[in-house]
Amino acid sequence: MTSHVETITLGGGCFWCVEAVYEQVEGVVSVESGYCNGHVKNPSYEQVCSGDTGHAEVVRVTFDPTRIGLHQLLEIFLVVHDPTSLNRQGNDIGTQYRSGIYYESAEHERVAREVLGELALSGVYNTPIVTELAPLANYSRAEEYHQHYFAQHPGQGYCAFVVAPKVEKFRKTFTRHVRQAQ
Repeated sequence: MTSHVETITLGGGCFWCVEAVYEQVEGVVSVESGYCNGHVKNPSYEQVCSGDTGHAEVVRVTFDPTRIGLHQLLEIFLVVHDPTSLNRQGNDIGTQYRSGIYYESAEHERVAREVLGELALSGVYNTPIVTELAPLANYSRAEEYHQHYFAQHPGQGYCAFVVAPKVEKFRKTFTRHVRQAQ
């Protein structure tokens, strides 16, 4: 049993996409879809989708730092979504789909700043990185039907055409971090 785990909260567009990727990462203990950094307490999916609550769709990634570090988790995050796209990912448009890293410790903030800085200097993107970096605030778990959505509905249209390619991109780009079958 893991004696020490850490958690980081990430927003990269629709939470189904980000959740599906991290559920396949070696060293990730759990992934939970939710909402954060808005002004309404315990909003519903419909409220968040309206764009009026200020929340981002996010996933809380709990990981074993002896098996995978935050630096690697953030590298994965910055490859499987577009960190240069302001308030949208693909056809998902609105502030609820913003790119964000929401930390709970000074050390996680430091690592996130380091990874974002490395990416900015790498020249991978021709446009600025717009990923929000902020302390986690007002987090609430998404409704049960959003949890493990891709795993339960791989043939659903959005899953097949939007989520699956992101999962495949992760699997091809980060082979060493793909969870082995148990």
